[in-house]
Amino acid sequence: MNGFGLGWLVMWILTIQRVMWCRKKGIVFVAIDQSRSLLDQGPFDIVLHKISGKEWCQVLEEYQLKHPEVTVLDPPDAIKQLHNRQSMLKDVADLNLCSSSGKIGVPKQLVVEGDPNSIPDAVNRAGLKLPLVAKPLLVDGTARSHELSLAYDQFSLSKLQPPLVLQEFVNHGGVLFKVFIIGETIKVVRRFSLPDVKKSERLHNVGVIQFPRVSCAAASAHDADLDPYVAEFPPLPLLEKLAQELRLRLGLQLFNIDIIREHGSRNSFYVIDINYFPGFGKMPDYEQIFTEFFLSLRQGKSKKSLLGYG
Repeated sequence: MNGFGLGWLVMWILTIQRVMWCRKKGIVFVAIDQSRSLLDQGPFDIVLHKISGKEWCQVLEEYQLKHPEVTVLDPPDAIKQLHNRQSMLKDVADLNLCSSSGKIGVPKQLVVEGDPNSIPDAVNRAGLKLPLVAKPLLVDGTARSHELSLAYDQFSLSKLQPPLVLQEFVNHGGVLFKVFIIGETIKVVRRFSLPDVKKSERLHNVGVIQFPRVSCAAASAHDADLDPYVAEFPPLPLLEKLAQELRLRLGLQLFNIDIIREHGSRNSFYVIDINYFPGFGKMPDYEQIFTEFFLSLRQGKSKKSLLGYG
Protein backbone atom coordinates (compact mmCIF):
# COMPACT_ATOMS: atom_id res chain seq x y z
CA MET A 1 0.00 0.00 0.00
CA ASN A 2 1.65 3.20 -1.16
CA GLY A 3 0.65 6.70 -0.16
CA PHE A 4 0.71 10.45 -0.23
CA GLY A 5 3.44 12.10 1.83
CA LEU A 6 2.97 15.67 3.00
CA GLY A 7 5.58 17.92 4.49
CA TRP A 8 3.44 20.83 5.70
CA LEU A 9 -0.30 20.48 5.23
CA VAL A 10 -3.20 22.89 4.92
CA MET A 11 -5.65 22.75 7.81
CA TRP A 12 -8.54 21.21 5.85
CA ILE A 13 -6.81 17.84 5.94
CA LEU A 14 -6.23 17.93 9.68
CA THR A 15 -9.78 17.19 10.81
CA ILE A 16 -11.04 13.69 11.59
CA GLN A 17 -14.15 14.06 9.43
CA ARG A 18 -12.20 15.09 6.36
CA VAL A 19 -9.51 12.47 6.86
CA MET A 20 -12.14 9.76 7.15
CA TRP A 21 -13.99 11.09 4.11
CA CYS A 22 -10.79 10.90 2.06
CA ARG A 23 -10.04 7.43 3.42
CA LYS A 24 -13.33 6.22 1.98
CA LYS A 25 -12.06 7.44 -1.39
CA GLY A 26 -8.88 5.40 -1.00
CA ILE A 27 -6.61 8.15 0.34
CA VAL A 28 -4.73 7.70 3.60
CA PHE A 29 -2.77 10.55 5.22
CA VAL A 30 0.41 9.89 7.17
CA ALA A 31 2.40 12.64 8.89
CA ILE A 32 6.01 13.11 7.81
CA ASP A 33 8.30 13.23 10.79
CA GLN A 34 10.89 15.91 10.04
CA SER A 35 13.11 14.62 12.85
CA ARG A 36 13.66 11.41 10.85
CA SER A 37 15.08 10.75 7.41
CA LEU A 38 12.39 10.93 4.75
CA LEU A 39 13.97 7.86 3.17
CA ASP A 40 13.02 5.84 6.26
CA GLN A 41 9.35 6.80 5.95
CA GLY A 42 6.56 5.83 3.60
CA PRO A 43 6.26 4.35 1.07
CA PHE A 44 4.47 7.32 -0.49
CA ASP A 45 2.78 7.99 -3.79
CA ILE A 46 2.82 11.77 -3.38
CA VAL A 47 4.77 14.18 -1.19
CA LEU A 48 2.70 17.31 -0.67
CA HIS A 49 4.61 20.03 1.16
CA LYS A 50 4.86 23.70 1.87
CA ILE A 51 8.30 23.82 3.40
CA SER A 52 11.04 26.09 2.12
CA GLY A 53 14.74 26.30 2.83
CA LYS A 54 17.93 24.76 1.52
CA GLU A 55 17.91 21.84 3.95
CA TRP A 56 14.40 20.69 2.96
CA CYS A 57 15.26 21.04 -0.74
CA GLN A 58 18.22 18.71 -0.21
CA VAL A 59 15.99 16.22 1.61
CA LEU A 60 13.54 16.15 -1.30
CA GLU A 61 16.31 15.92 -3.89
CA GLU A 62 17.82 12.92 -2.11
CA TYR A 63 14.40 11.30 -1.78
CA GLN A 64 13.55 11.75 -5.46
CA LEU A 65 16.85 10.22 -6.52
CA LYS A 66 15.91 7.09 -4.58
CA HIS A 67 12.20 7.23 -5.47
CA PRO A 68 11.70 8.78 -8.93
CA GLU A 69 8.25 7.18 -9.09
CA VAL A 70 6.97 9.47 -6.30
CA THR A 71 5.22 12.73 -7.25
CA VAL A 72 6.40 15.83 -5.35
CA LEU A 73 3.89 18.67 -5.12
CA ASP A 74 5.54 20.87 -6.03
CA PRO A 75 9.25 20.86 -6.97
CA PRO A 76 11.12 23.38 -4.76
CA ASP A 77 13.01 24.89 -7.70
CA ALA A 78 9.69 25.66 -9.41
CA ILE A 79 8.20 27.14 -6.24
CA LYS A 80 11.12 29.58 -5.90
CA GLN A 81 9.88 31.55 -8.92
CA LEU A 82 6.84 32.65 -6.93
CA HIS A 83 8.93 33.91 -4.01
CA ASN A 84 9.98 36.88 -6.12
CA ARG A 85 7.51 39.31 -7.68
CA GLN A 86 9.87 40.04 -10.54
CA SER A 87 10.16 36.43 -11.68
CA MET A 88 6.58 35.39 -10.85
CA LEU A 89 5.04 37.55 -13.60
CA LYS A 90 7.72 37.05 -16.24
CA ASP A 91 5.99 34.08 -17.85
CA VAL A 92 2.69 35.97 -18.03
CA ALA A 93 4.43 38.91 -19.71
CA ASP A 94 6.24 36.61 -22.15
CA LEU A 95 3.00 34.82 -22.93
CA ASN A 96 1.17 38.05 -23.86
CA LEU A 97 -2.03 36.02 -24.15
CA CYS A 98 -4.56 37.38 -26.62
CA SER A 99 -7.55 35.54 -28.11
CA SER A 100 -11.12 36.11 -29.22
CA SER A 101 -12.09 35.79 -25.53
CA GLY A 102 -9.86 38.64 -24.40
CA LYS A 103 -6.27 39.50 -23.56
CA ILE A 104 -4.17 39.09 -20.43
CA GLY A 105 -0.98 40.96 -19.61
CA VAL A 106 0.78 42.43 -16.59
CA PRO A 107 0.84 46.06 -15.44
CA LYS A 108 3.93 48.02 -16.38
CA GLN A 109 6.31 47.58 -13.48
CA LEU A 110 9.75 48.38 -12.14
CA VAL A 111 11.97 46.58 -9.61
CA VAL A 112 13.77 48.85 -7.15
CA GLU A 113 16.50 47.48 -4.89
CA GLY A 114 18.78 50.46 -4.21
CA ASP A 115 18.68 53.83 -2.48
CA PRO A 116 15.09 55.09 -1.92
CA ASN A 117 16.22 58.53 -3.09
CA SER A 118 16.90 57.06 -6.53
CA ILE A 119 13.31 55.88 -7.01
CA PRO A 120 11.84 59.07 -8.56
CA ASP A 121 14.52 59.17 -11.28
CA ALA A 122 14.16 55.43 -11.93
CA VAL A 123 10.39 55.84 -12.30
CA ASN A 124 10.88 58.71 -14.77
CA ARG A 125 13.36 56.72 -16.83
CA ALA A 126 11.00 53.74 -16.93
CA GLY A 127 8.11 55.95 -18.02
CA LEU A 128 5.76 54.73 -15.28
CA LYS A 129 2.65 56.78 -14.60
CA LEU A 130 1.47 57.69 -11.12
CA PRO A 131 -0.11 56.50 -8.90
CA LEU A 132 1.99 53.40 -8.37
CA VAL A 133 1.32 50.29 -6.30
CA ALA A 134 4.35 49.34 -4.20
CA LYS A 135 4.77 45.70 -3.13
CA PRO A 136 7.63 43.95 -1.32
CA LEU A 137 9.87 42.23 -3.87
CA LEU A 138 10.13 39.00 -1.90
CA VAL A 139 7.17 36.83 -0.91
CA ASP A 140 8.30 35.02 2.23
CA GLY A 141 4.99 33.95 3.75
CA THR A 142 4.82 36.80 6.26
CA ALA A 143 1.92 39.24 6.47
CA ARG A 144 4.27 42.04 5.49
CA SER A 145 5.05 40.44 2.13
CA HIS A 146 1.38 40.95 1.17
CA GLU A 147 1.10 44.58 2.28
CA LEU A 148 0.52 47.21 -0.38
CA SER A 149 1.21 50.92 -0.62
CA LEU A 150 -0.16 53.42 -3.12
CA ALA A 151 2.18 56.28 -3.99
CA TYR A 152 0.45 59.29 -5.55
CA ASP A 153 3.29 61.72 -6.27
CA GLN A 154 6.98 61.87 -7.14
CA PHE A 155 8.00 63.19 -3.73
CA SER A 156 6.41 60.27 -1.89
CA LEU A 157 8.35 57.71 -3.93
CA SER A 158 11.53 58.33 -1.95
CA LYS A 159 9.66 57.38 1.23
CA LEU A 160 9.24 53.80 0.04
CA GLN A 161 11.50 51.07 1.36
CA PRO A 162 13.22 48.81 -1.22
CA PRO A 163 13.53 46.06 -2.25
CA LEU A 164 10.14 46.39 -3.89
CA VAL A 165 8.16 46.22 -7.10
CA LEU A 166 6.33 49.27 -8.42
CA GLN A 167 3.32 48.61 -10.63
CA GLU A 168 1.23 51.14 -12.49
CA PHE A 169 -2.16 51.26 -10.83
CA VAL A 170 -4.96 50.08 -13.12
CA ASN A 171 -8.52 51.05 -12.25
CA HIS A 172 -10.51 47.81 -11.97
CA GLY A 173 -13.78 48.58 -10.23
CA GLY A 174 -12.43 47.64 -6.80
CA VAL A 175 -12.74 43.91 -7.54
CA LEU A 176 -10.16 41.24 -8.31
CA PHE A 177 -10.59 37.62 -9.33
CA LYS A 178 -8.71 34.90 -7.50
CA VAL A 179 -8.23 32.03 -9.92
CA PHE A 180 -7.39 28.84 -8.02
CA ILE A 181 -5.46 26.18 -9.96
CA ILE A 182 -5.47 22.57 -8.75
CA GLY A 183 -3.99 20.50 -11.54
CA GLU A 184 -6.36 20.94 -14.47
CA THR A 185 -9.19 22.28 -12.31
CA ILE A 186 -9.97 26.01 -12.22
CA LYS A 187 -12.12 27.74 -9.62
CA VAL A 188 -12.74 31.51 -9.58
CA VAL A 189 -13.92 33.72 -6.70
CA ARG A 190 -14.37 37.49 -6.38
CA ARG A 191 -12.56 39.57 -3.77
CA PHE A 192 -12.75 43.25 -2.98
CA SER A 193 -9.60 45.12 -3.96
CA LEU A 194 -8.23 48.66 -3.92
CA PRO A 195 -10.84 51.21 -5.04
CA ASP A 196 -10.50 53.06 -8.33
CA VAL A 197 -8.49 56.28 -8.31
CA LYS A 198 -10.34 59.22 -9.84
CA LYS A 199 -8.62 61.92 -11.88
CA SER A 200 -9.23 64.47 -9.11
CA GLU A 201 -7.49 62.17 -6.63
CA ARG A 202 -4.51 61.82 -8.93
CA LEU A 203 -4.12 65.59 -8.93
CA HIS A 204 -4.78 66.37 -5.28
CA ASN A 205 -3.70 63.30 -3.29
CA VAL A 206 -0.12 63.26 -2.09
CA GLY A 207 1.98 60.91 -0.05
CA VAL A 208 1.81 57.15 0.43
CA ILE A 209 -1.28 55.29 1.57
CA GLN A 210 -0.67 51.87 3.09
CA PHE A 211 -3.09 48.98 2.83
CA PRO A 212 -3.20 45.64 4.64
CA ARG A 213 -3.75 42.44 2.69
CA VAL A 214 -6.82 43.38 0.66
CA SER A 215 -7.85 40.13 -1.06
CA CYS A 216 -8.30 37.80 1.92
CA ALA A 217 -11.40 35.68 2.40
CA ALA A 218 -12.91 38.32 4.70
CA ALA A 219 -12.96 40.64 1.69
CA SER A 220 -15.19 38.32 -0.31
CA ALA A 221 -17.31 40.07 -2.93
CA HIS A 222 -19.36 36.97 -3.74
CA ASP A 223 -22.76 38.35 -2.70
CA ALA A 224 -22.02 42.04 -3.11
CA ASP A 225 -24.25 44.26 -5.23
CA LEU A 226 -21.78 45.04 -8.03
CA ASP A 227 -21.95 46.49 -11.49
CA PRO A 228 -22.42 43.44 -13.78
CA TYR A 229 -19.54 44.59 -15.96
CA VAL A 230 -17.30 44.66 -12.88
CA ALA A 231 -18.55 41.39 -11.37
CA GLU A 232 -18.55 39.27 -14.53
CA PHE A 233 -15.93 36.52 -14.33
CA PRO A 234 -13.19 36.48 -16.97
CA PRO A 235 -14.08 34.15 -19.88
CA LEU A 236 -13.40 30.52 -19.00
CA PRO A 237 -11.60 29.72 -22.30
CA LEU A 238 -9.17 32.56 -21.58
CA LEU A 239 -8.53 31.33 -18.03
CA GLU A 240 -8.11 27.75 -19.21
CA LYS A 241 -5.47 28.82 -21.73
CA LEU A 242 -3.66 30.93 -19.13
CA ALA A 243 -3.73 28.13 -16.53
CA GLN A 244 -2.51 25.55 -19.04
CA GLU A 245 0.40 27.73 -20.13
CA LEU A 246 1.42 28.65 -16.59
CA ARG A 247 1.32 25.04 -15.39
CA LEU A 248 3.78 24.18 -18.14
CA ARG A 249 5.98 27.27 -17.83
CA LEU A 250 6.08 27.35 -14.04
CA GLY A 251 6.11 23.59 -13.55
CA LEU A 252 3.52 23.90 -10.76
CA GLN A 253 0.19 22.24 -10.00
CA LEU A 254 -1.05 24.21 -6.96
CA PHE A 255 -1.25 27.98 -7.19
CA ASN A 256 -3.61 30.87 -7.62
CA ILE A 257 -3.59 33.89 -9.91
CA ASP A 258 -4.85 37.34 -8.93
CA ILE A 259 -6.46 38.96 -11.98
CA ILE A 260 -8.11 42.35 -12.48
CA ARG A 261 -10.23 43.65 -15.36
CA GLU A 262 -9.33 47.11 -16.62
CA HIS A 263 -12.22 49.40 -15.74
CA GLY A 264 -14.30 50.32 -18.78
CA SER A 265 -13.14 47.24 -20.68
CA ARG A 266 -14.88 43.89 -20.84
CA ASN A 267 -12.00 41.76 -22.11
CA SER A 268 -8.75 43.43 -21.01
CA PHE A 269 -7.20 41.75 -17.96
CA TYR A 270 -4.01 42.00 -15.91
CA VAL A 271 -2.31 39.44 -13.67
CA ILE A 272 -1.04 41.30 -10.62
CA ASP A 273 0.15 38.40 -8.42
CA ILE A 274 0.66 34.64 -8.40
CA ASN A 275 0.64 32.78 -5.08
CA TYR A 276 1.90 29.28 -4.44
CA PHE A 277 -0.29 26.83 -2.50
CA PRO A 278 -2.67 29.50 -1.16
CA GLY A 279 -5.36 28.92 1.46
CA PHE A 280 -7.51 26.60 -0.63
CA GLY A 281 -10.03 26.50 2.21
CA LYS A 282 -11.30 29.81 0.82
CA MET A 283 -12.20 28.05 -2.41
CA PRO A 284 -15.71 26.58 -2.90
CA ASP A 285 -15.89 22.76 -3.07
CA TYR A 286 -12.20 22.46 -2.26
CA GLU A 287 -12.52 19.11 -0.43
CA GLN A 288 -14.03 17.32 -3.42
CA ILE A 289 -11.71 19.03 -5.90
CA PHE A 290 -8.59 18.15 -3.90
CA THR A 291 -9.67 14.55 -3.47
CA GLU A 292 -10.35 14.16 -7.19
CA PHE A 293 -6.99 15.76 -7.92
CA PHE A 294 -5.14 13.32 -5.66
CA LEU A 295 -6.97 10.39 -7.21
CA SER A 296 -6.19 11.59 -10.74
CA LEU A 297 -2.50 11.51 -9.86
CA ARG A 298 -2.88 7.90 -8.83
CA GLN A 299 -4.51 6.69 -12.04
CA GLY A 300 -2.74 3.65 -13.35
CA LYS A 301 -1.32 2.81 -9.91
CA SER A 302 -2.77 1.04 -6.87
CA LYS A 303 -6.29 2.00 -5.86
CA LYS A 304 -5.37 2.48 -2.22
CA SER A 305 -3.17 5.50 -1.46
CA LEU A 306 -1.36 6.45 1.73
CA LEU A 307 -0.64 10.14 2.23
CA GLY A 308 1.94 11.28 4.76
CA TYR A 309 2.08 14.80 6.15
CA GLY A 310 4.09 16.72 8.65
